[in-house]
Amino acid sequence: MDIKTASSLHRLRLVSAPEAVSFLLLLVCSVLKRTTDFNAVPVMGAIHGILFVLYVLFWLDAWNRTKWTFKTAALYFVLSVLPLGGFFAERRLKREAQDAVIASRARREGTVNA
Repeated sequence: MDIKTASSLHRLRLVSAPEAVSFLLLLVCSVLKRTTDFNAVPVMGAIHGILFVLYVLFWLDAWNRTKWTFKTAALYFVLSVLPLGGFFAERRLKREAQDAVIASRARREGTVNA
């Protein structure tokens, strides 16, 4: 894995958890708006919108660089629209990055016959 691929996965991973948190907060704000006089939906909606757009841009970049299958890319996109999906995406991306680093080191050391 080259440095650009690793950094694209890292960026996607960094934005996935905050995007998930903003989604949950937006849901809470939506309920509070309908049940109380508290209305933070415009603010949380804007924050979540920005984070979602960043997630999609970083997802496209990661898909392009990692050459994921359509199934893998679709999974990461679906996780972005589920309320807790960003947390699962972050965990999977972390594991994927660690596996890629291990494979890269093994290839460099010549322990894996390619």
